[in-house]
Amino acid sequence: MANPTLSAIMWGLALLVSALAVLSFARGLTHMWRTVCAGTPDPGRLTPVGKRLWGVISAALTHREFKGRPWIKAAHWLVMVSFPILFLTLVTGYAQLRVQTFTLPLLGHFAPWEWLTEVFAWGGLVGIILLMVVRQRAGRGTAAEAALSNDDPDAAAAAADPEGTPPSSLAKPHPRDSSPRGLASRFLGSTRWQALFVEWVILIVCACVVALRGLEYALFSLTPGLETHATALHFPLTAWLGALFAAAASSSSASLANAIVLVSALKVITSMAWLTVVGIQTGMGVAWHRFVAILNLYTRRNANGTKSLGPADHMLIDGKPVTSEDDFDDLPEDTVLGVGTIDDFSWKARLDLYSCTECGRCQELCPAWNTQKPLSPKLLIMGLRDHMESASNVQIVEQEEGHQKLEDGEVLLDKGVPASPHSFDLVSALSLSGATGPEGVSAVTAPLVPEVVSEEVLWDCTNCGACVEQCPVDIEHIDHILDLRRHQVLMEGAFPRELGRAFRGMESKANPYNQPARKRMDWAKKLDFDIPIVGEDIEDASEVDYLFWVGCAGAYDDTAKKTSAAVAELLHTAGVSFAVLGSGESCTGDPARRAGNEALFQMLAAQAIDTLKEAKPQKIVVSCAHCFNTIAGEYPELGGSFDVVHHTQLLNRLVRDGLLTPVAPTSAASTGADSTDEAGAASSDTAPSTGAPWVGAPLKVTYHDACFLGRHNKIYSPPRELVGSLPNVELVEMPRNRDRAMCCGAGGAHAWFEETRGTRIADARIVEAASTGADVVATACPFCSQMLGSASGTSAGFVSSDSADQGSSSAEGATASPGGKLPEVRDVAVMLLESVKRGQ
Repeated sequence: MANPTLSAIMWGLALLVSALAVLSFARGLTHMWRTVCAGTPDPGRLTPVGKRLWGVISAALTHREFKGRPWIKAAHWLVMVSFPILFLTLVTGYAQLRVQTFTLPLLGHFAPWEWLTEVFAWGGLVGIILLMVVRQRAGRGTAAEAALSNDDPDAAAAAADPEGTPPSSLAKPHPRDSSPRGLASRFLGSTRWQALFVEWVILIVCACVVALRGLEYALFSLTPGLETHATALHFPLTAWLGALFAAAASSSSASLANAIVLVSALKVITSMAWLTVVGIQTGMGVAWHRFVAILNLYTRRNANGTKSLGPADHMLIDGKPVTSEDDFDDLPEDTVLGVGTIDDFSWKARLDLYSCTECGRCQELCPAWNTQKPLSPKLLIMGLRDHMESASNVQIVEQEEGHQKLEDGEVLLDKGVPASPHSFDLVSALSLSGATGPEGVSAVTAPLVPEVVSEEVLWDCTNCGACVEQCPVDIEHIDHILDLRRHQVLMEGAFPRELGRAFRGMESKANPYNQPARKRMDWAKKLDFDIPIVGEDIEDASEVDYLFWVGCAGAYDDTAKKTSAAVAELLHTAGVSFAVLGSGESCTGDPARRAGNEALFQMLAAQAIDTLKEAKPQKIVVSCAHCFNTIAGEYPELGGSFDVVHHTQLLNRLVRDGLLTPVAPTSAASTGADSTDEAGAASSDTAPSTGAPWVGAPLKVTYHDACFLGRHNKIYSPPRELVGSLPNVELVEMPRNRDRAMCCGAGGAHAWFEETRGTRIADARIVEAASTGADVVATACPFCSQMLGSASGTSAGFVSSDSADQGSSSAEGATASPGGKLPEVRDVAVMLLESVKRGQ
């Protein structure tokens, strides 16, 4: 057996380290529990228990929250599952410090358990090595990359890294240029030492388990009475290693026993060191997410396990959801609307902050970050978490000091409060990107805007949902941003100046365009048939198959009017009866809600719901992704449940059923993208022809996924099937499509105010479309058409063919080839109408 002195020393050391670790962990857990419980109420997050538990179990076992990167997904799954399975090897490790041949009762020599242990010991080891390689290859980002959104990028980058490359000299595709070929690191701002610490702990523990299995085989083979267990049946993946250990120890059982003591001590001390550190570093999400993520997934907004996308979350007033404009009446003077300070965050929001793993998947796809703006969802959550941690610690000190108010910047190291709430990696990324000042966020309780979250960061968000979709622990980024906006709009009256006009238009004329209701039917004036109007031509919409909700854009925007007319003409051609509300239609309230004006949204929603209930529609068809999301997803929670379909879904069904028949073009001219000026009036290019079908090169079309149709409501296939049904059309995909699609830049009320920094999001997206060689970008939302149609690509480095012909060039090059041509932007309904008209 092992040397008694060595065994006693290692045993005593292990117990001492374990005691300290348990105390540290308990202290950290208590602190986190107290911090989370200090949050405001958030009802409905704990029930139904069965459905939520199954959601957590299925999410953990399938890793469905991991989007893409199948090898990383598999590696993380192995590491995650090895954590609970190998826990019992830690128990064995303690005992082996005293009795080296110890095995667990019942399980110790149970072959299936031994196989499971070895599979996941090796699996965890291989998995963590792969993850370490991935992190190393991705890098930690550079000062130049972070400073691309700074007011003075070169100066900021030079101050942080004098020897580094200045941002102005970066060649495209450069970090954060919104190109799929860019070099941006998703780990920029993540605390590197914490990640490396966790990875090395896992590596050491898994390696120790493998080594101990091999040493056990060697020791058993030399111990009388245990030889029968030293077989491949009990050591399927480590018998070979055990044979090597036995040979190296010259068949000395004492040497093997001493080795078991040392390796067991290493495993125990390493594990307890991890427990100690995470107990001290309660903001260490890369470690704490092992525990907190389970709770966060259980308490997610949707009990069915789906992402917190689609409808926006309720605004809460004193812990009660706002479901009516009446909820804003007769409020006490001290009522806080939205989230103004960390004290206003709900307990679930605080749990979200603790859950962040700093993986950067949200940052990688954020359209704001990738177009050189200060907003990074990851840095936002990390900054809020560090502020919450620091403010909580300071509040504890204030209570101990008799509620003496402490000022930001006051040194409290002797009280256990760090001088800075951030790691160096995070504070560098925050300050370099322009998201905060040089010191990072406020260390004491303060207004979150602008002391923790800058106004620019707050209003950069387009609500596209990429962050929520990609987050493996289901953090609800959009809901937190909306709560911050609600406070700014409703309490502070602070919002982008351009939004004022949209707010006034919605308040006085029920549309953000500030246009009179009498113009809502102007889009239908050139149609050669009459459209019934509910309340004028028919009593209610129950007399027709569909109520066509035109939307404000479809009624007032010149490009969207063509889509409205195209939808109407296609329904008429297919023999589908439908009606509209005409001047009785009003804004759904989506721009108001996404801008944070919840009171205005509730007013508009109540008006629209009352109108729809009076109209009694059998089904509603909408051509706006935002209207679709609001009526189908948000109105049911406010008492308005309707059967809603998007126009691409309905038109695709009509094509499949043979009620609409697309016809191939008969001339080269008819393959062009601009064959009609108005959807309801065919040009000579689309007129019926007796010529043979056109057999030239097909029209290349790429489809742009509208965020509120695709990511928010999972409607990806119908628009693509519709485009694919068009003869002589080749559908090509952009590098980022479906759930990884790039935003057009209109969401989050951005259609109503301008971007002021970096590349215009729409420019970045249209250039990506041009890189596919597409002639046309097909859209399914009027705001996507509006944003992409107005994009020039110049801010993204695109050089048009006209400029190239004149000898102009870009200093940085272009993501698409210089001298290229931007594709034309068209709604799929307009394209379908042109094709159908050829057969008439």
